[in-house]
Parts: sequence; structure tokens; C-alpha cells
Amino acid sequence: MTASPPPASPTSLTARWPALPWVAPFAVFMLCLAGLPALQVPEPWQGALRLGIPALVLLAMSRPQLSALRVTHPVASTLLGLGVFVLWVLPDQVVPGWREHWLFSNALTGGTGAAAASDAILRDPLQVTMRVVRAALLVPVVEELFWRGWLPRWLVRSDWQGVAPGTFTPMAFLLSAVLFASEHGPYWEVGLACGLLYNAWMARTRSLGDLILVHAVTNGALAAFVMATGQVAYWG
Repeated sequence: MTASPPPASPTSLTARWPALPWVAPFAVFMLCLAGLPALQVPEPWQGALRLGIPALVLLAMSRPQLSALRVTHPVASTLLGLGVFVLWVLPDQVVPGWREHWLFSNALTGGTGAAAASDAILRDPLQVTMRVVRAALLVPVVEELFWRGWLPRWLVRSDWQGVAPGTFTPMAFLLSAVLFASEHGPYWEVGLACGLLYNAWMARTRSLGDLILVHAVTNGALAAFVMATGQVAYWG
């Protein structure tokens, strides 16, 4: 079971708003993801800022939470991460044109065209390195702090600090997985399956460290797949 982080200083921001270490890194990451393209920040600066700004927020606000992480099931978590990777890419490899169906590419979910147009990043070692680091190291931490570390506990009870990690009600289990799926645009159906599997593993292990490992393995394998096949739409 994940150990509880040490109490915050009474005068700190996290003492006034205890959810900040769990929510702020993810919120800043999503703002960078949406805001930097809108501001037309060029590459490689956009990639550097997408990586650097959330990482700084994470280190500034969430060090007690990070220091409390423990991995209790390393082999099983690694295998689950690889399984989720296979699940993520399988539909598009088995059914040609799967992702172009209106269920996945529409005005609500977007499409893969913009991501596919960015295949120039594979010819730039700096951009590839930043993408891999962001996908395999940063994203698993900021997303799991939010999606598995905070949100389900808050959905269980508003005074969420008294709710043990890995505790779900049926509504919290399903709703957090659906919201996780909505973050993944045209990949929402595999995102939903992924969210359900991640939630089930969190309920089983009650270890956020294991969920970060699972997520890191999934994203790392996906990054290797993109570099091997050139299918950069998976990095959208």
C-alpha cells in the first residue's frame, strides 16, 4: 500500500488546498498541450515547454507524494503495461481504416490527421527524445496523480484525504475511466478499456507507484512502436 506523504507546512499552499499536488501538474500539462499550439509556439520550443513547465510544477508541488511512491508488483505491473500497449494498437493493425470511422474521427473527438502531419519530428533527434521522455516519464506521473491518486477518492467523498488510495465506488470507478477516455480523443474506446484496467489494478494493488509503472511501460512501448513504424498518430 502506498505510504502517506508527510504533512505539509501549515503556511504552504498545499496545506490550504491539499489537492494541488495531485491536480496542478496535470492541469498545467493539459494547459500546455492546448495553449502552446494555439499560441503558435514553434518547435522545438513547444516540445521543450510541454516537457519543462509541467515537470517544474511537479517538482515544486508534488515531491512529498513522489517520495512516498512504492512499487509492490513490478513484474505483474510491467506485464499489464505491455498488455495495455497491445490493446491500444491492435484495432488499427487488424482492421484497416478503423480509426477513420465516424465513431472515432468526428467533430467531438477530433481525428488523427493533425498528428499524422507531424511525422517530421521523427527526423529530429531532439524532438524525438523530448517526446519519449514526456510520454514515458512525465505523463505517467502527472496523469496517475490525478486520475488514480486523487479523482476517484474525491468522487467517493469530498473530504477525500480520508479515503485510502485504491478505494472506488461503482460510480467513481466508471466515471473516472470515462473521463480518462475522453482525454484521448479518437482513441477513446481503447482509452476507456485502458482506464478500466488501470482502475482495476489500482483497486487490486492500492499502489500508485504500480500504476505509474504500468502507465510508463504502456507509453514507453507505444513510443518504441511509433519510432519503429513511423505511425506518429499515436503521439497525437
